[in-house]
Amino acid sequence: MNSQVRMVVFDMAGTTVDEDNVVYKTIQKALAHYDHMFTLDQVLSYCAGKEKRTAIIDILTNLEGKDINIMHVDTIFDYFKSELKTAYLEMEVKTFDRTLEVFQKLKSASIQIVLNTGYDRITATGLLSKLNWTEGVDYDFLVTADDVVLGRPNPDMIQLAMHKGGISDPKQVVKVGDSCIDIEEGKAAGCIYSIGITSGAQPKEELALANPDYIIDSLVELESILGLSVEVA
Repeated sequence: MNSQVRMVVFDMAGTTVDEDNVVYKTIQKALAHYDHMFTLDQVLSYCAGKEKRTAIIDILTNLEGKDINIMHVDTIFDYFKSELKTAYLEMEVKTFDRTLEVFQKLKSASIQIVLNTGYDRITATGLLSKLNWTEGVDYDFLVTADDVVLGRPNPDMIQLAMHKGGISDPKQVVKVGDSCIDIEEGKAAGCIYSIGITSGAQPKEELALANPDYIIDSLVELESILGLSVEVA
């Protein structure tokens, strides 16, 4: 095992939580409700992994090129939050295959498991509740966009996770996420590995643009990277 690694920071949606891109579909719906018409691919490209209000600002700025009316952004964001709450109440939320097995192997190796997300804390904890995941049992702790001043790609969430976990050296931390901005976050924090995973928002070709240390298709591939004995059937 890579004895340096003491913590793995996992993104949620698209990495550990399989929710069929409902967040980004809901952003697309909220934007369309206020006559901003974008494809889902455009939403994924500009919004994946970001704090969602910031994501709305970024897609409007980059694709419409207009001065942003913050009150209008807040109106869209409030509509998005309302629609997402309804969507989550109605949908089945599940994890990706063998995620908890990987978590157990990390725990057995005394590696801390952190979930971090561009969601607000209410949304994130609601998702975890639907999965029946318990802090201190299935994972060590959660860090959300609400917990820091600067969201991704800034390293603040990872740095907060390190503080919570009693880690001072980022070379003892691995970041795994399904978007370029996750990879950028890991690099900004100085993580030993910033790993892209193809299970969520962005395909391998897009993830490669952020120059990750690895691109994987499944969390089980952490076995070979970290030297864990994750048995594969």
